[in-house]
Amino acid sequence: MTAGKRRQPSLAQLRAFAAVAEHLHFRDAAAAIGMSQPALSGAVSALEETLGVTLVERTTRKVLLSPAGERLAVRAKAVLVEVAALMEEAEAVRAPFTGALRLGVIPTVAPYLLPTVLRLVHDRYPHLDLEVHEEQTASLVEGLATGRLDLLLLAVPLGVPGITELPLFDEDFVLVTPLDHRLGGREGISRDALRELNLLLLDEGHCLRDQALDICREAGREDAPVTTTAAGLSTLVQLVAGGLGCTLLPRTALKLETTRSSRLLTGYFADPAPTRRVALAMRAAAARASEYEELAVALREALRPLPVRVWEYDH
Repeated sequence: MTAGKRRQPSLAQLRAFAAVAEHLHFRDAAAAIGMSQPALSGAVSALEETLGVTLVERTTRKVLLSPAGERLAVRAKAVLVEVAALMEEAEAVRAPFTGALRLGVIPTVAPYLLPTVLRLVHDRYPHLDLEVHEEQTASLVEGLATGRLDLLLLAVPLGVPGITELPLFDEDFVLVTPLDHRLGGREGISRDALRELNLLLLDEGHCLRDQALDICREAGREDAPVTTTAAGLSTLVQLVAGGLGCTLLPRTALKLETTRSSRLLTGYFADPAPTRRVALAMRAAAARASEYEELAVALREALRPLPVRVWEYDH
């Protein structure tokens, strides 16, 4: 077969291979891009056949990239980024705020901010087809880089090259305790108190877990205070209500999560309280950057009723 007539890899094949290269696990890669595991495996095999090289070494326990796979994974990701830019450019030439917008949101933000986001989009941008994907930070960043997602709503800073952050607000953390805890309901709590607490945290992979550990380290606690973990904030708060320990909650989550139990108290830290920053994040060269910046401005105004410090425009 001549070079001019060789088959070309499909975008689905490149997307499947890029996901495998990212996760080194077929099941996780398939879940990340919304494809069945057999379909993903078939797409990678078809890509290998098309290119005439072995990309992936499959063993019973793990997946490894071949030397060729290591080199071509970089190319595949670059192609996907350029295709995403092409699609964005096509969207941008149409009327603004029309067509699909694939928004990725972290689990510790989604339940508390999505009502405001969805209401804003419905009222102000009725022709925008919003798709919401709730995933952990690493998966969202990967999705933005490969073009699977257009915009992220998550805690920052990310510190990832090629991603522009549009800060929305800062919010304090509060201490949620059982009823009989000595710090329950107190104000002006010193961060030093975190050194001795039995602190319950989210599972590995949640950025809120990492933020809580950072806060503990800043308070002078070097060990990882983890005895029990949970997959979500709702479970975490119920563990606190059951007397297993205390936890840190962002203020936006407080009302929804603590009204489900009468066996909880909330403590507030002395100024400056530990905080997190929530932002929109986009590719630095996004064709729809002006739309996303306008959306950030509108969101800041819409979020003012929440217990947060909205990011002012002159920052």
